[in-house]
Amino acid sequence: MTTMIALTVGLAVFVGIALGLLGGGGSIMTVPLLAYVAGMDAKQAIATSLLVVGVTSAVGAVSHARAGRVQWRTGLIFGAAGMAGAYAGGLLARFIPGTVLLIGFAVMMIATAIAMLRGRKNVHAADGAHRMPIPKIIAEGLVVGLVTGLVGAGGGFLVVPALALLGGLPMPVAVGTSLIVIAMKSFAGLAGYLSSVHIDWGVALAVTAAAVVGALIGARLTAMVDPDALRKAFGWFVLGMSSVILAQEIHLAVGIAAAALTAVALAMYLACNRTEFCPLRHLVANRHASAAA
Repeated sequence: MTTMIALTVGLAVFVGIALGLLGGGGSIMTVPLLAYVAGMDAKQAIATSLLVVGVTSAVGAVSHARAGRVQWRTGLIFGAAGMAGAYAGGLLARFIPGTVLLIGFAVMMIATAIAMLRGRKNVHAADGAHRMPIPKIIAEGLVVGLVTGLVGAGGGFLVVPALALLGGLPMPVAVGTSLIVIAMKSFAGLAGYLSSVHIDWGVALAVTAAAVVGALIGARLTAMVDPDALRKAFGWFVLGMSSVILAQEIHLAVGIAAAALTAVALAMYLACNRTEFCPLRHLVANRHASAAA
């Protein structure tokens, strides 16, 4: 058991790196880590993950803020609206089967990933100066909160695209600002669990400390990565995580098929962007040649 706890703590560093670098992935990685590696039951794993993700996101947000990659006004308003939306989503969730919710969430993750990979035309600002209108922040926060309240996870997967694609924030600023929202929602969720779930504070604090170290590393890496590359990395990451949910909620074969398609798409993307060999370019060229003939 001690070995598994040590492994959990070690892997928690990568959870922190994902949060600090991408602004998402915390809950979807922490819950399985605590449940399957540390051996916690489902509710204990969820409650502990809220503590880990909340503290890690807060520390990551401070690190991003020092580098000027956080819009506090946007984050706090979005977070407050998101908490209200999440509460409403939690009330509605009781009327919808959990499997249906998670499958819908996976489909939404795929759509979000594709949108992130395609990018956003006519971005308003090249730096963090662009300020979103308050009504727009509230509306997006309510919608994102409602969805995350329905499925119970995935805040960063929706907050970052909402800020980057819909709000027009540069990707590094969207990542930094999203951490405020994730921290607020995580602490609110944790408060609800504390009255009914026992937390192993020793393990929780050790995992949190490791994740915080990872978040600080991830925040530093953000400054070294091109915003477009960061946005695309986020998209591929979300696409891969959707395969995990499909495998869990529909069938292992479906998840494997989705993961295989993602791997093929990634391989073709890398081939077309980093080498001269591109199957898609050859296919288009052959079609044009056939049409000309």
